[in-house]
Amino acid sequence: MLLDSWFAGIVLMNVSAVALVVGRAVVFHTRLYRPMLLNIGLSIAPIVVLGVALAAIVVITVVWHPPGLVSLIVFAVMMLVWLLFLPNAAYLITELNLNHRKPGEPVPEWYDVLLVLTLAMSGVLNTMLNVFAAQLVYVAMRFDKVQALAFPEVRLVVAVVIVLVSFGIYLGRHVRVNSWDVRHPWSLARKVGRHLHGRRGLAMAGFTVATAVFLTLMYLVVVGPIVSVFVAQA
Repeated sequence: MLLDSWFAGIVLMNVSAVALVVGRAVVFHTRLYRPMLLNIGLSIAPIVVLGVALAAIVVITVVWHPPGLVSLIVFAVMMLVWLLFLPNAAYLITELNLNHRKPGEPVPEWYDVLLVLTLAMSGVLNTMLNVFAAQLVYVAMRFDKVQALAFPEVRLVVAVVIVLVSFGIYLGRHVRVNSWDVRHPWSLARKVGRHLHGRRGLAMAGFTVATAVFLTLMYLVVVGPIVSVFVAQA
């Protein structure tokens, strides 16, 4: 019941974000800000990738029993794709501005403030859902017991994922790279290297640490109680 209401709240937050973006154009007769819709879609993409990965493992396990090396390779590749897309989930927190407002638009400021807050919260909740889902998968594959959700090793994995997400957000917002740019690794490395030349390395470190702290606090508030209930009931 707890997970049902939790998951329903995340879904409804995403629906609300889409509704506010579309409603802005419909109600106030202004342009539809399509980048926001694209970012919402990208924010949802990681959990879809993770779902596909788990479905693929189930199919492989049924077809090849025992699954063996094939399933490990498929799962490793899918998890890498998931990790590359994961920063898109939290990227919506960088939408906390009113840059989409144009002079003369009839949209009340309170509406746009509510809009960007909803976008940011949907991104945060999508990230927490992904991190918790990955935590469950790791525990199932590594320990196969619910109590392991509270193990230091599992918490370390969560911390590493959050730091990587924070770094990925920086790359997306400030270096302007996308998940699919990994198809051209040398070009990507040169672009990141040029950006980090000089004092930008300190800016990157500051952004990554501050964002990681914020996401960790959100994890403690949003996912922490669910983990506690799972462990207590095990």
